[in-house]
Order: sequence, then C-alpha cells, then structure tokens
Amino acid sequence: MVAFNNNIQELIEKAQGPAARSLDRLPKFAQESLVKLLGYPYQYPQLDSFTKCMMAAQIKQGKIGFIGADVEYSRKQFEMQMQSILNRPTSVQFVEDIRLPLQSGSIYARHYHPAPSKKLPLLVFYHGGGFVVGSVDTHDEVCRLIATHAKVQVLSIEYPLAPEVGPYDLIQSCEDALAWVYQNRRQFKILKNRIGIAGDSAGGNICAVLAQRTVNKPYAPEVQFLIYPVVDFKSRHPSFFAYKDGLVLTNSDIDHVTEFYATKFNVPLDATIISPTYGNLKKLAPAYIITAGHDVLHDEGKIYAYKLRQNNVKVHYHDYEDQTHGFINLTPISRKAKRNVIDMSKDFRKFWDKYK
Repeated sequence: MVAFNNNIQELIEKAQGPAARSLDRLPKFAQESLVKLLGYPYQYPQLDSFTKCMMAAQIKQGKIGFIGADVEYSRKQFEMQMQSILNRPTSVQFVEDIRLPLQSGSIYARHYHPAPSKKLPLLVFYHGGGFVVGSVDTHDEVCRLIATHAKVQVLSIEYPLAPEVGPYDLIQSCEDALAWVYQNRRQFKILKNRIGIAGDSAGGNICAVLAQRTVNKPYAPEVQFLIYPVVDFKSRHPSFFAYKDGLVLTNSDIDHVTEFYATKFNVPLDATIISPTYGNLKKLAPAYIITAGHDVLHDEGKIYAYKLRQNNVKVHYHDYEDQTHGFINLTPISRKAKRNVIDMSKDFRKFWDKYK
C-alpha cells in the first residue's frame, strides 16, 4: 500500500511519462482503486481503466479540458503536456522537415519515410487540436507509428491555426498543401501516384472537407483516414451529453472551438466548410473511419460513416469502445493506445490496397 500511495503521489505531482508508464503497468483492479482514491466523480464503467486514472489525476490537479479562452496558454500547455509524456520515439529511417512554398503562404511540413529506397504511397496528415492548438511536434509519434505500420510515407502539415485565420483560409492552405504534393509527386517517389489524406479530430474534419472540395480535381485523394473526426458543428447528439464532462474533450472545449473557428468569422454552423456532414457526399474517396466510444464526437463520426455508405462511398468503420477522444496521442504512455494505433494503421493499409 505504501508503494501504491507513492505511485499516486508521483503521478499527481509529476504527471510525466515515467510515472504514467508505471501506472499503465498496474493491474486493472489497482488502477480502478486509484480512480476511487483520487475521487473521480464520473461513472464510465466501460472506459479503459488507465485512461480513467489519467483523467482522475488531471481533475485532481484542476486540469479540465485543453482549449481555454487564452489561446497562447492553451497552445503552450498542450505542447508541454505532449512533451512531458514522450518516450523514445518510434524509429523511422528517414525524417525531414521541409518548407512548402504555397500560393496561400509558405508553411512547414515533416516528411516520414520508413523505407526511403522504396516507392511507397503517401499520406498527407493534418493534426488535431480543435483547429486552435497542436503541431507537427504534438503528433510526431502518431505519424511515426502510421508510417511504420501502414508502410506509407507521411507528410505532416503545419497548417495555420484559428483564431488567427478562419476556416476558409485554413482549408485553402490545407488544400494547397495537398495540391503541392501532387504537383511534386515525382520528388517523393510515390508508388503509382497513390496519395491519401489522414487526420485526427480537427484534422479529420479537414480531410473530410478536402475530400469533398477536390472531387474531380487531379489532386483529389485516393483515400481518407478519419480518426474521431469533427464533422458536425451544428447538432448535439446523445454522445455529446453522455461524455461532455470529465474526459479529454469537454463541452467547454467545444464551445471555445466554435467561438474561435466559426462564430468569430460569422460562419454558419451547418456550413460545409466546417460541417462536412451537410456536404455533397457523392463520388468521395473511400473512407476509413475511427471513433472512440467515450467521446462527445462519437455519434457524429458514426453517422457520417453511415451517410457515406448511403451515398455509395466505400467505408470501413471501427469504434474503440473503451477509449476516449485523443487516445492516439497517448501511445507513449499507454500500451493499449499504442496497440490500437498499430492495429488501425495496418488495417487501414489493407483497406487502401483493396480500393486503390
């Protein structure tokens, strides 16, 4: 019990990678006991016990949500949090930061190639973070895992963020990056010119919007990989009310994102530039869609998969029932999250190959 209490103290005071990884190795009953000791006030019996511990520890420290009214503070906190849990990064044979001289403005990107002597398909990756926080650094490990286990090149895009830019400028920059990749495809030695798009949360939204905007354009993606995507700013589904408190993504986060990305720029909440679920869903690239069971966005992602199927789009849908929003960012400290990302990456590549 003394050792257990020490583990609690270390987790609460340091909240860093080594403590979290020690916690991850505890048996489930010990994790559930810790949740009770920390006074976690929410009843999510199906939620992964390690994730529950992390949420309980954060709430104990007064950390609720990840996007607040102070944008710069939120960005620094998110970067610091992701830095604090880092372990040894997954080895990728070739990683390089490059500059994309786009018509809409120069941006940076990070290129991952697991086998630079081979031609491989390329995924253009757009990170999550509510359009407000996040960077190629916060999603570096995720991109390394996808590149390694999907056996693809990944180009992670450092797109401009809200509220400095609105959805039209943000999406234009992301579309320009996709077009630039297509125009420079020989430079990347892309297998049979196979280019897809991928992203989590806000990045999944960007992908869904781009898939619709680029139909019949030469640089339209061959596939879309949407990880718990935001697709509906207007509606509030049952999962929103079930999971809006005590988890990674809260109703307060949603309110701030809506203010910074839509309201500030007078964009209607059902406009397809931010809510692709209301867009034209015909003739879209095959979509591999992931949701987390304990996530305010769960239902809109599931509904979007259903609507795509209704429009004859090839869809693979998988729900990680015991996970919450943001689980792909927990791979440095959660063995389960890492297994999930590895499994979905391998399965995504099979899906892509099936419908190439």
